[in-house]
Amino acid sequence: MDHLRHRHASLCRQWFEELQLIELESGLLQIQTSNRVQQNYLQRKCLDQFTEAAQTATGALVAVRFVSGDEARRSDSQQTRRPPLDGPESFSQQTIATKTELSTTATTGAAVALSSDRADLEFEPMLISPDYSFENFITGPNNQLACAAAIAVANQPGTSYNPLFIHGGVGLGKTHLLQAICQSIIQQDGDKRIYYISCDAFMNQFIECVKRGRMAEFRDCYRHVNVLVIDDIHFLANRERSQEEFFHTFNALYQSNRQIILSSDSPPSEIPQLEERLISRFGWGLVANVTQPSYETRVAIIQAKASLRGITIPEDVVRYLASKIDSNARELEGAIVTLQGHAALQSQSIDMTLARTVLGDSSNQQHRHQITLQNIIDAVTAYYNVKLSDLQSKRRHKSITQPRQVCMWLARKHTRYSLEEIGGYFGGRDHTTVMHSIRTVGDRVGTNTHFCGEVDEIENMILSRG
Repeated sequence: MDHLRHRHASLCRQWFEELQLIELESGLLQIQTSNRVQQNYLQRKCLDQFTEAAQTATGALVAVRFVSGDEARRSDSQQTRRPPLDGPESFSQQTIATKTELSTTATTGAAVALSSDRADLEFEPMLISPDYSFENFITGPNNQLACAAAIAVANQPGTSYNPLFIHGGVGLGKTHLLQAICQSIIQQDGDKRIYYISCDAFMNQFIECVKRGRMAEFRDCYRHVNVLVIDDIHFLANRERSQEEFFHTFNALYQSNRQIILSSDSPPSEIPQLEERLISRFGWGLVANVTQPSYETRVAIIQAKASLRGITIPEDVVRYLASKIDSNARELEGAIVTLQGHAALQSQSIDMTLARTVLGDSSNQQHRHQITLQNIIDAVTAYYNVKLSDLQSKRRHKSITQPRQVCMWLARKHTRYSLEEIGGYFGGRDHTTVMHSIRTVGDRVGTNTHFCGEVDEIENMILSRG
């Protein structure tokens, strides 16, 4: 563990202390996790780093395999002898479980995919992070309703609120709540079939199955789960065939009292080009909003995330971060990771001097952290007197396309979103469309004085509000 803390500090979590070494036999080191979520996370995200640490500690070419508590107990009942853990072992490829074996063990109860005889169609479910539990979620005035509803759904899936629709800006906790629900259900009943996937993956899988004429298998996969969790459902915008298929999937699950949980950047009524029948169904259960955290909530978030990573941040630095970054929890976590990395590189503790040096006090960098996509949209829609739904629609009139392009240009300049993410927010447009918009605005700013003045005025509105 010392090797991991020294070489991969940002990877380490407080719950790593719960991991137990089971045995080292024939070149295979088995490490026991507390639950299947931890097992799957470590196997998919941390295997290389743990393998490096194990080889450094033993001085031998060993492989690492993570097993859950249940799996370890089954192994105990089948074995009467355990070799000691102190001493190098020879490497034997035959002792290492195959990828298929590991995948089956890791995802049982946490996800369901197309069965092994249809593996060519399988889309890997989204990874559930042990960090995103209810215990690690900080509640405040900005998210109390969404959190309470999520806990109720986790305790009584298919009964309390069905569907549960959580919407809000980027980095405000939607994904955290979705994964917390999944983890809670798995802990209560490991046999429940949960499918946690992104809307983009749902559409890609649907298209692939249509091409191959295997829609019966696709429907069997999605319509026989106990809980279906889809992140970023707003990407259904402008996708008529995908909306049609999801409509029937929704009905099949709802009628059989299977839980449906959805997240989106916008409330159902503001998702552009979304069928009315889907808007209606999304409102059958509970629609809950999450907004920007208050100062007190940001302080609590920083303290919780620092504790999760096993690092100490002085109170004055916590207050500094909370006052400097008011956008979302993801920005706060990014600042913590940055401070942790610089502290490790410089072999010093985190203090105000380091925080000010690393994060900086210049206006440009400060605004880069504080400006959000919502700030940009608010300024552009107010200046041009248009609606967000217009910017996300297919309309190509100049009165809409120009504000949309300005939004994309400013989003690229002042936020960390990728071209794909920016395009996805504005009606599911691809990255080439976003690139064209950015290039168009950039060219006009350099050649059209009047237009340059408009953009400067909008930018000043954004900066003054930040």
